Amino acid sequence: MKQEEYIKKAYDLGFRYEKDYHGCAQSTIAAVQDSLGIRNDFVFKAASGIAGGGGGIGDGVCGGYSGGAMILSAFFGRRRNRFDCDDEYKQCSGDLVKTLHDKYIEQYGSVICRDVQTKIFGRYYNLRDPEEIKLFEEDGAHIDKCTVVVGNASSWAIEILLNEIARRGLSIKDFEHLVYIS
Repeated sequence: MKQEEYIKKAYDLGFRYEKDYHGCAQSTIAAVQDSLGIRNDFVFKAASGIAGGGGGIGDGVCGGYSGGAMILSAFFGRRRNRFDCDDEYKQCSGDLVKTLHDKYIEQYGSVICRDVQTKIFGRYYNLRDPEEIKLFEEDGAHIDKCTVVVGNASSWAIEILLNEIARRGLSIKDFEHLVYIS
């Protein structure tokens, strides 16, 4: 597949996963993993609690952003077996996440869940309150609001990832060791 096809596939999967299953961080991770055919259930599971700004509170980072940061770091983050001396990969993941951050700032003005909600809905919702969740859904959260945010996060993350893979002269096959299915 060409890079543009991966990017489109990641957007489409991110949008669909957020629409069908909800959970912005996990939807972003699953979209990138499934687009590349590299599934890691442990990384996916680790994103369970960070949707909606972390625990649905809204004052943390957007789940699409945090899921994107996690998937970028899963590929190019500091390795545990080199915990004490893996500065290159630690720096690399930071640089990749900074690129994702810049795309969020350009599109939404923030990476904070409440701020992103305010940008796309005109207000923010307390996702710990059942009445607010009802309004959130009625206002299109899983029709054309958060679905688009997750689609964007997924497409941006895979684009950043593919650019780094190409820059290093690697291919997706070089990452098949990351596959972990529980």
